[in-house]
Amino acid sequence: MSLPAGLRRSPMAWVTGLMLASLVVLAVAGPLFWGAAADRPDPSAVLQGPSAAHPVGTDGLGRDLLARILTAARPSLLLALASVLLGATAGVLLGACTAVVGRRARRLAAGLTSLLLAFPALLVAMFLAVVFGAGTTGAVLALAAASVPGFARLAQTLAAGVAGTDHLAAARVLGLGRLRLLGRHVLPNIAEPLLLSVTTAAGTALVALSGLSFLGLGVQPPGYDWGQLLSQGLDRIYAEPLPALAPGLALLYAALTFQLLGEVLAGGAARRGPVARIPAQRSASSGPAEEGQVLQVDGLTVELPTPAGPVRPVRGVSLSLGRGEIVGLVGESGSGKSLTALAIADLLPYGARVSRRTLRLLGADLGALTRKERDRHLATGLSVIFQNPASALNPSLRIGTQLTEAVRAHRGASRAEATAQAAEALHRVGLSPSLLRSRPYELSGGQRQRVMIAAGLMVRPGLIIADEPTTALDVTVQRQITRLLVDIRRDTSAAILFISHDVALVAEFCERVLVMYAGTLVEALPVGRLTAGARHPYTRALVASVPDLTADRDRPLPTVEGAPPDPLAPSPGCAFEARCPSRRDRCAEEAPPLDDLGSGHRVACWYPLPVTAAPEKVTAS
Repeated sequence: MSLPAGLRRSPMAWVTGLMLASLVVLAVAGPLFWGAAADRPDPSAVLQGPSAAHPVGTDGLGRDLLARILTAARPSLLLALASVLLGATAGVLLGACTAVVGRRARRLAAGLTSLLLAFPALLVAMFLAVVFGAGTTGAVLALAAASVPGFARLAQTLAAGVAGTDHLAAARVLGLGRLRLLGRHVLPNIAEPLLLSVTTAAGTALVALSGLSFLGLGVQPPGYDWGQLLSQGLDRIYAEPLPALAPGLALLYAALTFQLLGEVLAGGAARRGPVARIPAQRSASSGPAEEGQVLQVDGLTVELPTPAGPVRPVRGVSLSLGRGEIVGLVGESGSGKSLTALAIADLLPYGARVSRRTLRLLGADLGALTRKERDRHLATGLSVIFQNPASALNPSLRIGTQLTEAVRAHRGASRAEATAQAAEALHRVGLSPSLLRSRPYELSGGQRQRVMIAAGLMVRPGLIIADEPTTALDVTVQRQITRLLVDIRRDTSAAILFISHDVALVAEFCERVLVMYAGTLVEALPVGRLTAGARHPYTRALVASVPDLTADRDRPLPTVEGAPPDPLAPSPGCAFEARCPSRRDRCAEEAPPLDDLGSGHRVACWYPLPVTAAPEKVTAS
C-alpha cells in the first residue's frame, strides 16, 4: 500500500507501512508455508509447552500452535474486512442518501439511525450472531449489521455539508437522478473521512470478531481464527501462559496496525488541507401563455420558516423575459434577487413555501407538470450560472465529466457525442478543449466561470439565469464574461436574467432593468432611462451611489442612508418609506402598486420623482 507522499518521511508512517506489509505477507503466505503443519496432528506431542520444535507449544491434538496462529491470519483478517465493508457500504448509503432524498425520507433515515445507535454495538452483534446462527457467516453478518448505524451517522453528518453546496444545486438544475447525484456529487466529496473511519473500524471489527469466536459464536471447528485459538489456550493459561497469550499478541498486533494506519492517513489528510429544494406547489390556475415570452412570472412569493416565525423575503414579484432579451435584476444584498432566481429554478431549501399566480418557462406551466416532467423541463430549458464557480463545480470530478452528464442524461447522447459537444462548448466560451481532463482547482476564477457558462450551454437552454456571475472577478475578466453573455445571446437567442448589485455593469449591457428592494419590485424600466428617467427614490439613490471619473473627490460618496426593514416585522406601507427623503404620511400607511407609466416603465411609488433635467452618467467603478 502506498502512503501519502507527505508522510513517507514520517517514522510512524514507515513503521505502519512495515507492519501492514507484514500482515499482508502473512495472510497470503501463511497457509502456503505453515498450513500443513497447522493441520497435522501428533499424538506424541499433545499439550506440550514451548520447545525448540514447537516455539509456542501444541494443542490437544499435538498440532503446532505457532503454525496455527500464522495460518489463522488469513481468515481472521479477511472476515474482519468483510464485515467492515458490508457494514460500511450499507451505513454509508443509508446516511449519504439524506443529501438527495426528500424531507420525509431524510427524517425517517435520521430517526432510524438514532434509534439503532441507542443500543451498544457489541451487544447487538452478540444478539444477531445468535439469531443468525453460530458460525462464520452469522458472525460476519452480525458485526456488519451492528456497524451500520455508526457509519450511517458519520455519512449523514458529512453529507449534510455537501447538500448545501452550489455544485449539488447545479446538478439538480440539470435534473440528474438521485442515484447519479449520490454517486457523482455526494459520495466522492465525503470519501476521504469515510475511508479513514473504515480503516480504523477494521481493527475494531477484528477484535469483535475474535471475541465472538472466543465465545463460541464465531468461527467453528474445524475452522479456526485467533479468537478460537485464544479460547482454546485459556484453559492452560496458568500452567502454560504462552499458548494463550500468543494468539492475543497476534490480535493486538493486527488491531494496532489498523489503528496506526488510520492515524497516518488522517495526518496526511490534515496536511493536505483541512438547505436543498422543495417541490413547487401546484397553482389552482395560471395565466395564459404570451407569444414570444421565455419566462412569465406573476405574483411570486417565497416564505421561509425561522425560529422567530415565518418571513417572506420575496413578495409578489412579477416579471417576464422575451426571447433573446437581457434583463438586469439589481438591488442591495438581501433584497431577494437570488431567492427569486432559486424559486424560478425550483432550487429553494427544504421548508420554503412558494406561491404564484403564474410561472411559465418556454410556454409550459410549471405548476401543471408532474415532478418528473417539471425536472426535465427545467433541466433542458433553463441554466443557472452561480456566483461562486469554485463551489458550483464539483472539485472531485473532471471538467469533461461535469459538462457531459446533462446531455447524456437528458439528450441520450453517447460518451463520444457528449465529449465532442463539451469540446465545442469550451471553444465557444474561449477555452481550450484540453481542459476537459482538468479539475476545477486547476483553473483560474475566470476560467471556472467560463466553464460554468459552457455547462449551461450544453443543453441549449431558452433561459440563462446569471446570479452575480462577475462578483468574484476582477474588472478585466468581468468585461470578458459580460461580452461572452452578449455573444451567447446573439448566437443562441437565449434570454438572460442577469442578477447583480452593480448598477453600472447592468446599465452597460442589459436592455431592461428590474430594481428590487425588500423582496418586491419597485421599478422596471428600459436601461436608457436608468440615468435620467428613474422615478423611484431607491433607484435614483442606487444610480447616484455609482462613482465616475467626474465625481468631486472632496465630497463623500453618496449612499443610501438607513437599513432595509426587518423581515420579521414588515410595515403595512412602502418598504422604502423609512429611508426615503421624499416620504409622506400615505407612504407609511399603504404599500404602492407597481403602476405602468407607459413605454415599458413601471414604478411602485405614490409620489414618483420627476425626470432629471441633466442625465447622470453611470459608469463602471
